[in-house]
Amino acid sequence: MTDDPLVSTAWLHDHLGDPDLRLLDASYRMPAMRPPTAAEEYAQRHIHGAVFFDVDAIADHGSSLPHMLPTPLQFARDVGALGIENDHLVVIYDRGDYMGAPRAWWMFRVFNHLRVKVLDGGLKKWIADGYAVDAEPATPHLTAYHSHLNENRVRSRAQVLANISTSMEQVVDARAKERFAGTAAEPWPGRRSGHIPGSLNVPFTDLINPDATMKSSEQLEAIFGGAKVDLQRPIVTSCGSGVTAGTISLALARLGIDTALYDGSWAEWGLPDGPVVATGPA
Repeated sequence: MTDDPLVSTAWLHDHLGDPDLRLLDASYRMPAMRPPTAAEEYAQRHIHGAVFFDVDAIADHGSSLPHMLPTPLQFARDVGALGIENDHLVVIYDRGDYMGAPRAWWMFRVFNHLRVKVLDGGLKKWIADGYAVDAEPATPHLTAYHSHLNENRVRSRAQVLANISTSMEQVVDARAKERFAGTAAEPWPGRRSGHIPGSLNVPFTDLINPDATMKSSEQLEAIFGGAKVDLQRPIVTSCGSGVTAGTISLALARLGIDTALYDGSWAEWGLPDGPVVATGPA
């Protein structure tokens, strides 16, 4: 297996029966999206053997912010309930919109589970390639899972605020250009419009092909270069609520670059009592 964080539908089809492979459906839908929910879609159809990874449930329920990173203890408990052990190869997919799988991929990595991959193209590509889905519920067996937080892969608001003056790290925002520029309203209620001062914008949708696969390494390098991202310097990814920032981190991992992710992202930074907000060009 290569260092590429993505696996193809053909690879997954050939390895579905591997005893050490565990498959997760981490599809996610924004609260404002019309039904069905991601969990309801999973119940209707999923890749055989996949267990649903609920981004909103495997989260810090004591936080007022959406789906923030849980404690290592909670992550271990929740992942163990999905039948995953520390030495398993975890393959994660979503609907093919990169709204969930990259977030779950990052969560495993932030808790030092490095045998984790994302299905390139997700369920959309899987079905387009003629592979079967079913509605058979998965019945995972409870396991003893252990996790340890790698603080190098997550950033807090205080750290991002301090970075404005030091510029030690580049902040790359995955939101749409209009939201980054402050010309479009934020979908999260009560949040201001704009972006973190000094941050750069690479909309996560720019990284995806029409068939839901991620663009090639050469194309990704060109996209990041066009956005003035220096691939030789440290990078922190951000977005609306820490979900699609994972797509930027995933794309950079394809280029051999390990990043940190600002977990609170705009759901935290855009609050009325939050730090300074910039509008217009970065």
